[in-house]
Amino acid sequence: MKGINTVEEILDLAVVKEEEAAAFYQELAQKAEPPRMRQVFLDFAREEMGHKSKLLAIKQGKILFARPEKVMDLKIADYVVDVVPTEDFSYQQALIVAMKREKASFKLYRDLAERTDSAEVRDVFLSLAQEEAKHKLRFELEYDEYVLSED
Repeated sequence: MKGINTVEEILDLAVVKEEEAAAFYQELAQKAEPPRMRQVFLDFAREEMGHKSKLLAIKQGKILFARPEKVMDLKIADYVVDVVPTEDFSYQQALIVAMKREKASFKLYRDLAERTDSAEVRDVFLSLAQEEAKHKLRFELEYDEYVLSED
């Protein structure tokens, strides 16, 4: 994140990351098996676009009141091998990629929160970090239920 110092630059980076995440989940939704996960991935894409809207509102000078909260972490993403999505990826691989992306997004927002002097922007970033942690938890629970329990 070298060269990113102003609140404007930080917000621009965050907006780009949310757009990338939304596109990623839309792509996963098209390939998802089991079918019930298609809607889950579409919901996550929609949530990521909601994050983008929050960030754009901040850029426009609208202050959002964030309520950061603690989210449980199963740490499954810490112990699975990185996966590169392919055309014929498995459900397990899709969950791994999703968990890893959400973990990275969580870390990004925590890092961005540390880089701003604005208390309001910091609170929004910490709130977004917790939303990403919730996404990761959802994928970890899915992984635990449908992959780890298959033994």
